[in-house]
Amino acid sequence: MHPIKIDFNKPQLIGKEFDYITDAIDRSHISGDGFYTKQCQVLLEKELHASKVILTTSCTHALEMSAILSNIDTEDEVIIPSFTFVSTVNAFVLRGAKPVFVDIRADTLNIDENLLRDKINQRTKAIVPVHYAGVGCEMDSILATAREYDLTIIEDNAHGLFGKYKGKHLGTFGSMATQSFHETKNITCGEGGAIILNDTNLIERAEIIREKGTNRSKFFRGMIDKYTWVDIGSSYLPSDILAAFLYAQLESRELIQNKRRQIWEYYDQNLNQIAINKGIGLPHIPNHCQQAYHMYYLLLPDLETRQRLIAHLKESGIISVFHYLPLHLSDMGKKFGGKLGDCPITESISDRILRLPFYNTLSHEQQDHVINTISNFSM
Repeated sequence: MHPIKIDFNKPQLIGKEFDYITDAIDRSHISGDGFYTKQCQVLLEKELHASKVILTTSCTHALEMSAILSNIDTEDEVIIPSFTFVSTVNAFVLRGAKPVFVDIRADTLNIDENLLRDKINQRTKAIVPVHYAGVGCEMDSILATAREYDLTIIEDNAHGLFGKYKGKHLGTFGSMATQSFHETKNITCGEGGAIILNDTNLIERAEIIREKGTNRSKFFRGMIDKYTWVDIGSSYLPSDILAAFLYAQLESRELIQNKRRQIWEYYDQNLNQIAINKGIGLPHIPNHCQQAYHMYYLLLPDLETRQRLIAHLKESGIISVFHYLPLHLSDMGKKFGGKLGDCPITESISDRILRLPFYNTLSHEQQDHVINTISNFSM
C-alpha cells in the first residue's frame, strides 16, 4: 500500500486569516458579536442580497434556531429528505416534531418536489429542502406547494453558499436558510455557520434567541437601558477569532470559487469517457442551476463495487469516502416509522455514491493520479 498522497479534504489559508485573528485580539473583543462577526454578516448580506445574516457557532445551531423561529412544537410534522446530514432532522426533533422523510430525485440527489403533496397533512408545519452538493432544489415547485398549504420553507444550504437557482442565490428563497463554515466546506473557519433571514419579521426574535433568550442586542445598540430574559434561546455566538478567520476567507471568495470550479471541471472533463466506459454515474447539473462547486462524486453500479473502488484508491494513497446513510433506516428513523423501501432512490444512492478528494489546493497532478487510478480499476 502506498503512503497517503491525497487527502479527502485539506483546509487552506487563502489570505489574511492570521492578520485578522491578531487584529481581533488587539481589539480586546474575541467573544461573540465582535468586529469581524459584523464584517462577515454585512459582506454576506450584500453578496446574497439577504435581509439579515447572523453568524452562529455551526450550521447545526442555525438549524436549531430556525426550528425555534418556526415555532415548531410536539404536534408538528416537518418534511425532510432522508438523504441529508443528521443535523437537518435533529433540529426539529429536539423541538418535539415528527420528521416525515421524502425520497430524492435520481438526477440531482435533491428532495423530489413531486412527492411533497402526498406527505402533507394538517400537522405539517415546514419543508426543509437541502441543496445537495450545492446544486439548487426545484424551488419554484417547492415554493408553490408551500404557498398552497401555508408552510414554512427552511433551506439547508450547508453545501450551497454562492450557488444559484435561476439566477437567485440559494438560501434566499425560504423564510430562512442555514449555512455551514465547517472545515469541509468551500469557505471555512473550522466550525461555524449562519442563519439567513429573508423574512424581516424574524430578525428581532432571532437576535434574542442567539443571545440566550435575552434582548442584549438591543441593549448594546442603546435601544434599552438594561437587558433581560424575554424568550427561549441559547448561546449561538461564535468567537470573533473564528469570525476573523472566516472574514479573510470570505474576502477571497472569488479566488476560492474559481479554483473549485477549475477542479470540478477538470474532474468532469477527464472522467466523462471513463465513466461511460465503466457504467459510472457523474453529477448532474441542470442548466438553470449555478452550482457552488462543493463536491465531486461518482455513482457506482452497486455497494460491492463502490467499496472495492474505495479500497483500490486507498491502495494508491487516495482517500475517498461515501456519504449519507438513509435517515429513515437509522435507529432513530425507525422510531419515527421508517422502513426499508420507503425511499428507494435514497437507499440506492447511499450504497453507490463515492466522493472524490476535493479541496482548494488540489492540483491537476493530484487529480490526474485520482483519475488514472479510477481508469485502472477493474469493474
